[in-house]
Amino acid sequence: MMDYNELIAKYAEGPQYVRQAIADMSDGALDAVPIPGQWSTRQVVCHIADFELVYLDRMKRVIAESEPTFFGGDPDLFAARLAYDRREMDEELQMIAAMRQHMTSILGSIDRDAFDRRGIHAEAGPVTLAKLLEQITGHLPHHVRFIEDKRRALSC
Repeated sequence: MMDYNELIAKYAEGPQYVRQAIADMSDGALDAVPIPGQWSTRQVVCHIADFELVYLDRMKRVIAESEPTFFGGDPDLFAARLAYDRREMDEELQMIAAMRQHMTSILGSIDRDAFDRRGIHAEAGPVTLAKLLEQITGHLPHHVRFIEDKRRALSC
């Protein structure tokens, strides 16, 4: 059986890693694309904030509803149409932290059997609350590695 308390703690810690990853980066460095074909650091952070909200909604709906349906989201469309090049990093970081804090409180107070509740993703099929939590918990470290690669390429 999974240790949900450990997973919830990892989920709660995520925002600090993003904040650390972009610490002291100038606007120029945030907007640079040092690795061709990849997003800028600013775009990565905006993507994280947007998909935190997507997962927050999915997790809440799995807890509250009976097998809700989820739709996919195209990260490239979000990046193209949601002003990623003009969004403020501090606001994005605050949003990420606030969403994680809010959901951490909920996750810590529900019955353990709730982690077996599931929703139906339109493309991926059935997915449990536990799986959603694992996916979003791993999302930040996945993208922090890309930010670190960009910093190395920029030597900052």
